[in-house]
Amino acid sequence: MVRCAFLSFLLICLGCSAQSPPGPGASPASAASPSPDIVRVVERHVRAHYSLPPKVKVIVGALRSSEFPNYDALTVTFASPSKRQEFEFLLSRDHKTLLRVTKMDLTSDPYADTMKKIDLSGRPTRGNKDAKVTVVNYDDFECPFCSRMHQTLFPGLFKEYGDRVLFVYKDFPLEEIHPWAVHAAVNANCLAAQNGDAYWDYADYLHANQHTIGSEKGREGQNAELDKLAMLQGEKHNLDTPRLQACVKAQDEKTVRESLHEGDTVGVEATPAMFINGQKLDGAVPADEVRLALDQALKDAGVAPPEHKN
Repeated sequence: MVRCAFLSFLLICLGCSAQSPPGPGASPASAASPSPDIVRVVERHVRAHYSLPPKVKVIVGALRSSEFPNYDALTVTFASPSKRQEFEFLLSRDHKTLLRVTKMDLTSDPYADTMKKIDLSGRPTRGNKDAKVTVVNYDDFECPFCSRMHQTLFPGLFKEYGDRVLFVYKDFPLEEIHPWAVHAAVNANCLAAQNGDAYWDYADYLHANQHTIGSEKGREGQNAELDKLAMLQGEKHNLDTPRLQACVKAQDEKTVRESLHEGDTVGVEATPAMFINGQKLDGAVPADEVRLALDQALKDAGVAPPEHKN
């Protein structure tokens, strides 16, 4: 599925590095920096093979002992003005082979580990709070593919799965390409601070009427429309108007920024990005694909999935 582009550089890349050989089969007594010549050759190969843009720096770490015979470990960092991500590698001691090894701990549940990294405290929810399956969707109110995913989830799948599933949204506005997305997320959180239903009504409206916001002239016009819509939801749900006005006016982005950082840590690269009990689904996937993931999560949790009509 086509998705809203987010990363300015590849998040899933391989890299390599080395140092001047201390001699085949030898192991460095302590961490040592690779020679400039080896770093240059390694970086050239990495950039060519993975098509890394020039603005991404490749930072080669020091060699250190590894648990694998005849290989040393090293860390390679990919860095742009807005992101840094580290990758672990193994380099043969003759400096002819580089390996990217993914070490898996079979004693832990990878999906459960992912869910532990997601903070759901204080977030508005839809569905059964005691459900054994939780769907976390990293959302962008201005992203057209998020709108498509939202309309797939609500009301269709939400009604279909009844009290078996809990739905939660987290903020992941792609401000580089969606100029009013952060403002919308802040306003939504102002509503959520007083009433969860007000948050969801606001989310439903924005995802169904993105064109209305986008048609306003300039950033100020778009933000003014977002503020007006938030205040209308406040009136509808009898919220504390002065408190809501103060929150909307302040435009405190702290919660949104924390959600963005959290999304980075669990591998969100584009929106929408959905986690079903920790299993990731990228993009505006079809309803049938979401059903498969939901049904499997329910079975894993010992809950019978609903019967699906043909």
